[in-house]
Amino acid sequence: MTSTTINGRPLVLPDDPDALLIDVIRDGDLTGTKLVCGSGVCGACTVLLDGTPVVSCLLPAQAAADKSVTTIEGVGAAGLHPVQKAFMAHDALQCGFCTPGFVVEATAFHDSWRATKGTAPPSRGEIAAALSGHLCRCGAYEGIYRAVGEACSGRFDGIDPIAPRLEARDKVTGLARYTVDIHHDGQLEGVILRSHVAHARITDLDLATARAMAGVAAVVPLLDDDNMVRFVGAPIAAVAAKDRRTALRAIAAISFKASPLPAVIGLDAARRDDAPVVFEKKDRKRAGNVSEGAGGAPVSWKGNVRGPSAPFSQKAKQAKSWLDEARQQRNPLLVEETFRVSTQQHASLEPHAAVARFDGDQLTVHISTQAIHDSMEKIAKRFRLPHNKVRVIADHVGGGFGSKGSVGLETIAAIELARAAKAPVRVAFDREEELSVTGYRPAAELKLSLLPSAEGRLKALSFTAHADTGASVNSLIAGLARLIYPAEAKELVDFDVLSNLPPGAPFRGPGGPPMSFALEQAVDEAALRMKIDPIHLRKLWDPDPNRQRLYDWAAGLDVWKSRKPAASQTGRFRRGVGVATGYWLYLWQTGSSVELAVEGGRIVASCAVQDIGTGTRSVLANTVAKAFDLEPQDVEVRIGRSNLPPGPGSGGSRVTASVVPPTLLAIEKLKAEIRRTASRTPAPGSNAPWREMIAASPDIAVSARRQEDGKPPPGVRPALHQAGMMGRVFGWVLRLMNHMVVGAGVPSSVQVMEVEVDTWLGHVRVLNAYTGLAVGKLAAPTLARSQAEGAVIQGIGYALYETRETDPLSGHILSGSMEDYRIPGIADMPKLEVHFDESGFEHVPGGSVGIGEVATVPTSPAIANAIRNAIGVRLTEIPFRPDRLVAALKGRDAA
Repeated sequence: MTSTTINGRPLVLPDDPDALLIDVIRDGDLTGTKLVCGSGVCGACTVLLDGTPVVSCLLPAQAAADKSVTTIEGVGAAGLHPVQKAFMAHDALQCGFCTPGFVVEATAFHDSWRATKGTAPPSRGEIAAALSGHLCRCGAYEGIYRAVGEACSGRFDGIDPIAPRLEARDKVTGLARYTVDIHHDGQLEGVILRSHVAHARITDLDLATARAMAGVAAVVPLLDDDNMVRFVGAPIAAVAAKDRRTALRAIAAISFKASPLPAVIGLDAARRDDAPVVFEKKDRKRAGNVSEGAGGAPVSWKGNVRGPSAPFSQKAKQAKSWLDEARQQRNPLLVEETFRVSTQQHASLEPHAAVARFDGDQLTVHISTQAIHDSMEKIAKRFRLPHNKVRVIADHVGGGFGSKGSVGLETIAAIELARAAKAPVRVAFDREEELSVTGYRPAAELKLSLLPSAEGRLKALSFTAHADTGASVNSLIAGLARLIYPAEAKELVDFDVLSNLPPGAPFRGPGGPPMSFALEQAVDEAALRMKIDPIHLRKLWDPDPNRQRLYDWAAGLDVWKSRKPAASQTGRFRRGVGVATGYWLYLWQTGSSVELAVEGGRIVASCAVQDIGTGTRSVLANTVAKAFDLEPQDVEVRIGRSNLPPGPGSGGSRVTASVVPPTLLAIEKLKAEIRRTASRTPAPGSNAPWREMIAASPDIAVSARRQEDGKPPPGVRPALHQAGMMGRVFGWVLRLMNHMVVGAGVPSSVQVMEVEVDTWLGHVRVLNAYTGLAVGKLAAPTLARSQAEGAVIQGIGYALYETRETDPLSGHILSGSMEDYRIPGIADMPKLEVHFDESGFEHVPGGSVGIGEVATVPTSPAIANAIRNAIGVRLTEIPFRPDRLVAALKGRDAA
């Protein structure tokens, strides 16, 4: 028998030689240590072993024998460590799932640094080297740099700071509990049996042997009623057992017959005339949905190609005619190119997970979800339960980025198993599942033709997108080009190309980044041919008032004014500066409600909304606190429960715009009630009259629903109105079917990127990133900056690193681990400058709209345009792999 000490307490270690230290830690209810990658890549499971950081997901438990283990819970046990204080103060976190690992590693670095260097500040390079084994999918790296640097310099040796994020203390101490951390008495572990073939009919499914195994409590089928699997990873059945090891043995004992059917993998193969069909006509409704609130209009199909869908075209025939004429005349201003973008995985660090429990006829489900209230309604409908018999809970959510916006298989399986087992069941996807079957931003082929007029205006644009959507439909890429750069004529056509791959899903600005990648490079190329400054050309073509102000800001940057002419440099390392523009829709959700109450002399704000790291708690607290002259920490915020007043989903950048306006209405109601019912009035000359009146108020509650916006200023209208009648119809359908309103005004971003290109090895490094954002008033300024920085980091990943690799014959995902799917790390982080223009949305109550999506849209083309400026070669396919860049340089030299 061997033992270890964890946070000062002795613990007997299991005799099992395969037991891992992380399991011992988490089984002891120390859930701050997170399991993410299982391969030592991400750092989320980092603990101290005799003071040295180690990844506990790879360390055998027996390796800790007779040693001392310190987890995140032990780091701040005797009072917050300076690193924890610094992380709180600098908002060096978002969803917080990776934060404990970062804090533990940074604590060890800090203590070593202080012991040898005193309060000398470490460089960014030294911090990056120390934390290089850690990943943050939210991209909170800039805050982490600041936090670690200032902690090491002694800035946080004193009193606790006031954190701009309400839940920061829980996240830096490991106390924040996520769905994967939930554990009920008698809880079982659920595992899903998945298809290993891309296309087959499943028959003779035999669950009896698995059901009879010791430790197995339930086995349920998960096949659709047609018994078909259409991609590797499609669900067949699920098992609930006493532990994961037993559940996996039971999965292996399930027998069935898979009658293989012809399969087709990927964009090019699926478009062949002889390609096997993924969905027959009668089965097309089984396809998934890659868009956020879009789809539903009848569109033609031919084999695996759904389309053309062109509702936002404008004088399409005229555009074709002008472009044909320009080709015949070999017009030097005609820009034509085919672009390709790769598949981008969401790669949320907290996996898709659900814990279901029945108490009589009451169902409680903890879900890692972006849509608390909507999930409750859909679960109630699917399982035929009254709404008041379903409760969905998500106290903290470890990232989503669009992949957790609907009721997923993990939730359905957990509920089915819990009902069958009559016990609580947890289903949490492993990393391979997370990186293969939970959705993705589809790859796409983008053909674009752009024609300026002789007078310098945009005359015609043709944009055709073929999206690699897997077993799903409703991509919208080309159509988004209608809402920027007005032209005399536009032909905008979208196609879905279905194949036997997992279905895509909405991803941060669905369709926006690929649209911008192609269009913004074409605009840049037009500027080169017209011999005009690229920012000046955008100002000429783009009348949007928000972006006009951002163009002036970008043009005034020193890095832009001092940039060198394209391809004017020689030598191995060359620098370039590029610009790009992006937009997103201003969305808000109807029916969103907020309740404000006074309970025991304290204000409580309640809403069935979730915080996925975007800072919803702080937005609510800041809005209320400002109105009552309080500190945000004085306001108790209750979210993450579906039985609270209905709130919006965290998608489409609509949360702030949906919850701030009803909060402002509720504030006025609450003020009136406090004045009416308070037992005493403030003392004359009081410097905190509302605090005194709240303390004297009885318990009261008021609520308000999201009201309509005020009248926008002249010239400001909903973006969809620019698409004519079809745009208005689309907006009407979006409101009717999805309860989302496209408001007046356009959230906008202009980004300037400075890159360094290694022309020998083909490496691209982003040195400096300048992001201008017009998103209205900032409800939580520090958190808004974090969101913007994180969005840029994901855009850098999209441009430089991220791509899903697939076996083209079998359909197996080859990049199913974080060793194989590369996301940006802290050393990839450029220096970031974020400029906020807070004008433009005064007609919105509170003046605030969303940030998370618009800030990632123009990043990849800005990098592409910077590379073009550096080396004189335009790269048309992302990610910008070294081999592609070197080949492009060789092609230029050969030409």
